[in-house]
Amino acid sequence: MNDKEISELRRRFRAGKNNISAVRGCYVNERREIVSDFTESLTLLPEDEVERILGLLKKSLSGTLGKNLVDLTFETRAVVAGDEHRLLSALRDTELKDDEKVRALYRKIIDNLTMEGSYLILLGYDAYDVPYRAGDDAVFAEASTNVFRYLVCSVCPVKQTKPALSFAVQENRFRSVGADWVLSQPELGFVFPAFDDRATNLYGALYYTRNPADNHPDFVQAVFNTPLLMPAAEQKTTFQDILSESVGEDCSYQVVQAMQDQLTGLMEEHKEQHIREPLRVSHSTLEGVLASCGVTEEKQAAFGRQYEEAFGEDVTLSPRNLVDPKHMEVATPDVTIQVNPQRSELVQTRIIDGVKYILIRAEEGVSVNGVNIHIS
Repeated sequence: MNDKEISELRRRFRAGKNNISAVRGCYVNERREIVSDFTESLTLLPEDEVERILGLLKKSLSGTLGKNLVDLTFETRAVVAGDEHRLLSALRDTELKDDEKVRALYRKIIDNLTMEGSYLILLGYDAYDVPYRAGDDAVFAEASTNVFRYLVCSVCPVKQTKPALSFAVQENRFRSVGADWVLSQPELGFVFPAFDDRATNLYGALYYTRNPADNHPDFVQAVFNTPLLMPAAEQKTTFQDILSESVGEDCSYQVVQAMQDQLTGLMEEHKEQHIREPLRVSHSTLEGVLASCGVTEEKQAAFGRQYEEAFGEDVTLSPRNLVDPKHMEVATPDVTIQVNPQRSELVQTRIIDGVKYILIRAEEGVSVNGVNIHIS
């Protein structure tokens, strides 16, 4: 799924904008016991409560693609005969009305999710009559050609508030408010199936995790039985280690600078051309950057081998997970320098009289501890 498709679904999570008539859920205590199993009709709730419930479900379509939001792909055999895909499909086909299958999903989640304290599992079913969109992005609701039927799930921690002092306006006096239990924003969630090319893709799902560094792989394995890429932060450190180890002594400032500049350039070009599909790069693309820096074919091949060992064969990655287009850092054990990535040419490395130096061209506007200084 791309950003536009995700945004299109997100816009449905408002009162009167969707076909979610009821939500199902269960409250799980710290001992992994289901304390309450409920079905709540949204048509009977006040509008502000409906908005809050839809907001929790909507959160499972939030964040950055490749970091908080991860596309999952089912293999053909999993779609044809996999128990996990069969359960998700049955939940969608029965519109969450099959109690046995709903409880089976609860049990899968509870048995394979490590989360401190209590939490709420929240499920919704929606049928979206997808409007026709012309080439100029004009939307024609009356020309709809397909209905996208999908599940959305949010797993929300339940946390206790602290006693506080409140002012009751209607009573015109202060009142003590005791501790209470409130729902927090979802820790993780998913949409099934995927909404690719604005249509149903039963071979995909969209997975959400609030913290990209902790993407709950046991949960994904149990619910989807499909591989999950390592967290975005780990992708970055793994990529950095591979680059350093495979290129070895040829891993100069110029090589890292070129990698930063060229990947940032790809991201800017992708954005300017308004390409809907998320930008991904393969190890061959990264090897091409190394070749442009004069790195030998032997070390390019070593990079490719280590890449496949770490990430998998033919796996593509989001370049945003590999470099930060707005941040560049040069560090030694004692000094750290923040560099504007667009002015990386201001930094050079030199060996002078046998001593290694980092040189920074400084014309004007130099300060130390906020004090402007002059170099003479």
